[in-house]
Formats: sequence, structure tokens, C-alpha cells
Amino acid sequence: QVQLVESGGGLVQAGGSLRLSCAASGRIFRINPMGWYRQAPGKQRELVADITRSDSPNYADSVRGRFTISRDGAKLTVYLQMNSLKPEDTAVYYCNANVLGEDYWGQGTQVTVSS
Repeated sequence: QVQLVESGGGLVQAGGSLRLSCAASGRIFRINPMGWYRQAPGKQRELVADITRSDSPNYADSVRGRFTISRDGAKLTVYLQMNSLKPEDTAVYYCNANVLGEDYWGQGTQVTVSS
């Protein structure tokens, strides 16, 4: 079992920045990769970014160059720095951890970008 606790999120104006954090506990030594997904109203959940244990990041085209994912290996905490936010980034953001093909999810945190 893996538990994920998210923090961050909130309301920001377009062009602003936010930082999300996700702390993992439990069977953390088997997590690979770990990252963030988002789901906007009426849309499917989509990958935003993830990062492997070897610190190799992967980004959705829509956020590449604006968002940066990083991890603290010792604490197994993953961060998502979101800059130059756009109204279309508005969504519930979910932390995700994959353990040998099984997905674990955080409770979700709302990010709202006003125009």
C-alpha cells in the first residue's frame, strides 16, 4: 500500500505561479514513476508530468516549458512547480504513484486560474 498526501493548489491569476507537493508513505521503495495528473470538468484525466526514480521527467506537451517536476528522493516527495499559468490549466490535480503496474492516487487538489 502507498499513501499520498497532496498540498498546494488554490486560486491564481493568469500568468501566476503555484507549487504542488505530494508526499508518499508506505511501500515507497517500489514507486516508479510518480507524478501528477489533472482532470477538468467534463474532460478525462490526463497526465501532466511524471518523474522516474532516476529523475527522468516526462511532460505533457501542453505544460512543457512552463511546469517543472522534481523529487526529493530521501523523503519521496514530488513537487510540481507551475509557472505562466493559463485558465486552461484549471483542474483538479491528482498525485499518482505507480507500484509494479498498480496506480495509487491522492485525494486531489483544486487549481483555479482566473483570466
